[in-house]
Amino acid sequence: MTTTIEALGQRACQAKKVVAKLPTNLKNETLCRVANDLVANKAEILAANAQDMANGRANGMPDGLLDRLYLDAGRIEAMAEGLTQIAKLDDPIGEVTGMKKRPNGLLIGQTRVPLGVVGIIYEARPNVTADAFGLCFKTGNAVILKGGRDAIHSIQAIVASIRASLEACGIEPDCLLLVEDLSREATIELMKQNRYLDVLIPRGGAGLIRSVVENSTVPVIETGTGNCHIFVDESADLEQAVAIILNAKTQRVGVCNAVESLVVHRNIVDALLPDLALALRNKQVEMVGDDTIVAADPSIALASEADWGTEYLALKLSIKTVGSVDEAIEHINTYNTGHSEAILTNDYAHAQQFLKEVDAACVYVNASTRFTDGFEFGYGAEIGISTQKLHARGPMGLLALTTTKFIILGSGQVRP
Repeated sequence: MTTTIEALGQRACQAKKVVAKLPTNLKNETLCRVANDLVANKAEILAANAQDMANGRANGMPDGLLDRLYLDAGRIEAMAEGLTQIAKLDDPIGEVTGMKKRPNGLLIGQTRVPLGVVGIIYEARPNVTADAFGLCFKTGNAVILKGGRDAIHSIQAIVASIRASLEACGIEPDCLLLVEDLSREATIELMKQNRYLDVLIPRGGAGLIRSVVENSTVPVIETGTGNCHIFVDESADLEQAVAIILNAKTQRVGVCNAVESLVVHRNIVDALLPDLALALRNKQVEMVGDDTIVAADPSIALASEADWGTEYLALKLSIKTVGSVDEAIEHINTYNTGHSEAILTNDYAHAQQFLKEVDAACVYVNASTRFTDGFEFGYGAEIGISTQKLHARGPMGLLALTTTKFIILGSGQVRP
């Protein structure tokens, strides 16, 4: 007996055959129509989001997660702008790379093709709905979405708008499908659909990601949590450092590229901490630190071992002191999640060492970690931020949703 999840997989497999063959100009025109319609339908989307927000508050959802869930006109317009930017990007499908001629006359190269059917499991992030559709559609993939219970009304409204736009453009709407069964059983079943899904991408907290990695029979691109660090070297511009740290911690709290832990060279603690602590307190940031930090400012609570490895997703920051760039790198590589790490320094050698030795998808010099984002990287949007090392790493744009196949052109060759 075919289950609902299997039926979605079958429909997606039929749709992928259609979307894979769409010409670039039609894909781009459709993306622009979808973007315009999202803005036109913002009243319905915002009403649905208001229902999710009310439920979230009633259920005691933390402020950082409420921020991820929240939509307003500006955020809907940003989703639409992301789709418009995707439409402007070069279409990677059909690109031929590395064509070489063998001694026997065979021409051997590779061409870029869609992955096929992409499954995405995510939590209270309505914007993922539009981003995932746009990137998958541009790369000729069908996509099955499994959103979280907390955002279900927002997700349903966005999906309804997109599917209506697809139909209006004469495009098979099943290139975007939504799992509306909110049960854990449905999620587990989706993870087992290796007959229909070509890849599964989880976006959410550590628990969700771990569950998908451990239970899926579908190949997984692992997007990680963000225990991001900023190291303030002793040569750093301290005024600039305060501004960067404040931005990385407070510009938006409940996101994976927000800084969670600060590493400070002990030689500049007395010079940096008063202004930094004041600026952070003005933003209601709770600080915990090691013995050196607490001695310099007794109002800061003593950090526990667990603090060094915690992604707070809240107005909280841990502060660790070190005596060298080597010690900073060792600490960061011990506790980070492979996401985004930054050094603030005016020492070229230290900057280069940090770039070379820190093990993370994105490594910064003198900039906020908040830039780890598909839109900011020029991808229009992102399917997630991969913290693994196979296939894709960092913000995943169009190329991450493609694979290659070899193409071999002959003129009658046979193997002796």
